[in-house]
Amino acid sequence: MHKILSKEQLSDDVFLLRVEAALIAEERQPGQFVIVQVDNQFGERIPLTIADADPREGSITLVFQTVGKTTHKLADKPVGDSIESILGPLGRPTHIERFGTVVAVGGGIGVAPLYPIVQGMKKAGNKLIVIMGARNKSLIILEDRMRALADELIVCTDDGSHGRKCLVTEPLKELCGRSPKPDLCVAIGPPIMMKFCAETTRPFALRTLVSLNTIMVDGTGMCGGCRVTVGGETKFVCVDGPEFDGHLVDFDNMMRRLRAYKTHEEAAHHQCHLDSDLSRLRKEGHS
Repeated sequence: MHKILSKEQLSDDVFLLRVEAALIAEERQPGQFVIVQVDNQFGERIPLTIADADPREGSITLVFQTVGKTTHKLADKPVGDSIESILGPLGRPTHIERFGTVVAVGGGIGVAPLYPIVQGMKKAGNKLIVIMGARNKSLIILEDRMRALADELIVCTDDGSHGRKCLVTEPLKELCGRSPKPDLCVAIGPPIMMKFCAETTRPFALRTLVSLNTIMVDGTGMCGGCRVTVGGETKFVCVDGPEFDGHLVDFDNMMRRLRAYKTHEEAAHHQCHLDSDLSRLRKEGHS
């Protein structure tokens, strides 16, 4: 059991939890993730990135978006409650070294897994240019933390409510055209965003890493649910990734697989709301 130490709502549907997980906090490295099981042995297992860790306190920080039944149940848990199981750290860590100038692009919730990578790259002595994007101002998360690390921070919103009114690919293309160009790009966000970031950097031959968040069950490569095609070969995100060369990922195939269980997820989400309403009515004394 992992006790919830603190809880913060970053936007309408994004939450930050700090939870007890001493062994994971000691071992985790940037780019790694955990598999979380909210309540019991029959519950859904979901992959969540380790956004931060405090080995001295024995805690890790999880940032997640409420998109389905399990993430809504996790968001409803109060401080002091516990999470049944957290397995990790999993996945290959980000390769951190002094590259020179690193452009880090985060879209929406993707800013959370990008944060520890930016921390690591900064500690290694790199110049960090961070691009953050979201549909509107209310969906921008961790801006102050990123600003504290970045040598240059560019914020973009689709509607122009904060920062530049543009997609993240616009400033990314401008940076690629600088002389000298950046030495590495790391892009994390929705699949469509990562796809077009990779297409933006491709003509400039700028090495681009992306972090994939696919359907995942066991986190050990046995179930095959997280398989993706990279450079014409089958890879498993949980053990071969989550980071891959963005210029080699078959994003179209990945996005088709992500939509495979959409109707099941929507039905489970609807049932979750019904269960919550019934529970509330019972507490209020209704039969």
